[in-house]
Amino acid sequence: MGTQLYLGVIVVTLFATTVANAEIKVQCEKDSISITWTIPSRLRQYAARLFLGNCKPSRFNVLPSGEGKAEFNYKLADCNFKRLVKGKNLLYKNELTFRPRQKSSPAAYVYPIECVYPRPKEWAPPFLNPGSGVAKGRGGLKFHMLLLNEKITGVAETNAIPLGSFMPIWATVEQKSHQPLLLLMEECVAATTPELQANSNVYPIITNKGCLLDSVKGNSRFLPRYHSSAIILYLQSFKFGLGDEVYIHCKLLAWDPEVLSESKKACHYVKGNERWELLDDPMQSSMCDCCSRTCNTRSKRGDEWESNGFMHISVLGPLIIMDPSQQNAHNASDVSIADQG
Repeated sequence: MGTQLYLGVIVVTLFATTVANAEIKVQCEKDSISITWTIPSRLRQYAARLFLGNCKPSRFNVLPSGEGKAEFNYKLADCNFKRLVKGKNLLYKNELTFRPRQKSSPAAYVYPIECVYPRPKEWAPPFLNPGSGVAKGRGGLKFHMLLLNEKITGVAETNAIPLGSFMPIWATVEQKSHQPLLLLMEECVAATTPELQANSNVYPIITNKGCLLDSVKGNSRFLPRYHSSAIILYLQSFKFGLGDEVYIHCKLLAWDPEVLSESKKACHYVKGNERWELLDDPMQSSMCDCCSRTCNTRSKRGDEWESNGFMHISVLGPLIIMDPSQQNAHNASDVSIADQG
């Protein structure tokens, strides 16, 4: 074990002292990227420890000079590229890394990769686009969930969120010719993946049939409704997991606005009053008292409604949660790019 550790230290040190001689060429294509990474001959044996995001080299050759050339040819949808919307530009970010040790250990070398494209005037990221994000419930209802800008005047122009700031998450159901509907968020969790698995690491946001748990832990809350068929979750951003990408998974329920109960409600904790409050009628906030324990299960009528398809699972993401240092670096990068243009 001691010998292996010592060897690992030698490799890391060796790479750090020779990487200055490495040559990296990046070519950003329309929807793909080509990278060549030339490494010193003494590091050829560690070619399998070179990565672009989570992708290994798609090709590796030994040059006549004895040096090694790693080639990465991938789509921008691969290798865990992060897509950011910034002003008039679309940015795709990733990292080239050398990892001589296990994956959980820090990389010995990191080289930032960034491709910048002009943002088409009509373009919006899929997670912000209510057209591409439409989902039909079994009863034919259409649900939407998207991110609003900080002034809550329209759809957000970026999915990069400063740590600690608020994310207005808007959800709605299209009523059309249907009777009036009340939209509720029965359950919401944060996860690091767009799909939930049995072993997924999740952070509970709304639990217990509509109780905004994060209003107790933090400063999140529901905003006053402008229509019964829409709801805005004013969620304070937070770090979750090892990365900075977060997906919000919510179970949405379209319900009869005249029939509220412990199992059909929207409640948040008002710290100034030290009590749970019902969003749609504070005078009936006693319905929210169960948020401190376990709320009753759905009623018989609830079974009937939900079997007719008035419930839907929506996913919003990826949201990129950036701490202040990342935000400053991101802004500095944008200025540099603009100056070059």
